[in-house]
Amino acid sequence: MLKSIGADEVVDYTKEQFPTGKKYDVIFDMVYNSSFSKCISALAENGYYLMANSSPRKMLRGLWVERTIRKKVRFALADEKEEDLNFLVELISAKKIKPVIDRIYPLEQTIEAHRYVEQSLKKGSVVIRVRS
Repeated sequence: MLKSIGADEVVDYTKEQFPTGKKYDVIFDMVYNSSFSKCISALAENGYYLMANSSPRKMLRGLWVERTIRKKVRFALADEKEEDLNFLVELISAKKIKPVIDRIYPLEQTIEAHRYVEQSLKKGSVVIRVRS
């Protein structure tokens, strides 16, 4: 699925960690099943480690890594703004991006949706439908 949306290479964390000796220019970590230090070690010189919605501890470690070695760590916290969501709707409508939705749950099954996400098995977004 990730290759179909543009990734050159994908490491399936359920089967392997990073191949020994291989270096990556960019690691985009969405799941955090690999240790921070393994991700940093797998980066090429001047490589980027991108963390989505990271913990404060990993953000601080990232700042420390940037100050001590020549690897870059970037992180961002999601901040939903109406104009950003409208822009995404435009991109999706124009078929410029394709959202990947793993499962859709009705509002009444929000607890089950959270349980599924916490298992780290999802392959895309998990959506809670608030209207029928």
